[in-house]
Amino acid sequence: MVVANIALAFGPWFVRMADTGPVAAAFWRIALAVPVLLVVAAVMARGKPAFAGVRGLWGVLVIAGIAFAADLGSWHFGIVRTTLANATLFGNSATFIYPIYGFLIARAWPSRSQGVALLLAAIGAGLLMGRSAELSPQNLVGDLFSLLAGILYAVYFIFMARARAVMAPLPALALSSLMTVLPLLAVALLLGEAIVPTDWTPLILLAVVSQLLGQGLMIYALGHLSPIVVGLALLLQPVVAATIGWIAYGERLAAADAAGALLVAVALVLVRLGGRTPVQLAPVGSQTKSSPRR
Repeated sequence: MVVANIALAFGPWFVRMADTGPVAAAFWRIALAVPVLLVVAAVMARGKPAFAGVRGLWGVLVIAGIAFAADLGSWHFGIVRTTLANATLFGNSATFIYPIYGFLIARAWPSRSQGVALLLAAIGAGLLMGRSAELSPQNLVGDLFSLLAGILYAVYFIFMARARAVMAPLPALALSSLMTVLPLLAVALLLGEAIVPTDWTPLILLAVVSQLLGQGLMIYALGHLSPIVVGLALLLQPVVAATIGWIAYGERLAAADAAGALLVAVALVLVRLGGRTPVQLAPVGSQTKSSPRR
C-alpha cells in the first residue's frame, strides 16, 4: 500500500515531463500497459479461461472504459494547469462521490463520520480553489478539471462494480483499460495534440510506475487491509505530490493551501472509518469501492 501510493503520486510529474499533449500522455499510459495487463491476466488464470463471464458485460465494460478515458483525459488536462498537490487531492474526489451515489441508492443518510468527512472535504476544496483563483485563473481551471476527473472516476467505479461482480479484478481491469485506448487517442487527435513523443522516458515511466506498479499493488493491497489503513496510506499521495511540485517547480503551499489540503486529507481518512455502509454495490473483496487515485 505504501509503495503503491508513492508510485501513484509520481504520475502527475511524468505527465508534465512528457513532450506530448496531456490527453496523448493518458493514451500512452494505457496503451503501453494494456498488453502487460492482458498477458498477466492470462498467466494468472493458470490454464482456466482468463476472461470467463465477459459475455453479456461488453456494454458495461465499454461504458467503464469511456468513463475512465474521460477521467484520465480531464485529470491530465488539469495536471498541467494547477499544482501537483491540488491535482492529486481533487483527483481523489471519487472517494466522496462514490459513497454519495451509495446513499442515493440506499436512500439512507450517511453516518456521522461520513457526514463530517463530506463537510470537511467541501470546506477544504473551497479553500484550495480560492487560492488557485488568486494565483491564476488557469490554476482554477486546472482544479475544476481535476474535480471533474474525480466525478468521472466515480462513474467508472459504478460500472466496474457491475463487471467485477462477475469477473475477477485483474481481467476486468485489463478489458476496461483496453476499451479506454481508442477514446483517448481520438480525443487527443481531435484536440490537435502531439501524439508521438521525441522522448519516450516519461511515458514509459508513467505506464510502468503509475499504471502497472502503482495500480497493480493498490488492487492487491486493498484486498488485505482495513479501510482506515487505506485512508491513512492515501495521505502519502498529496504529501509526495506536493514535495515533487516544490522541488521540481517551486510550488510552495501557502497557509490557506495547507489548511485546505489538511481538511481534505482528514476527510479522506474519516470517509473510510467504520460506519454505516449505505449500499453494497460490489462483492466483498472486489476492491472497487475503496480504489483510490491513480
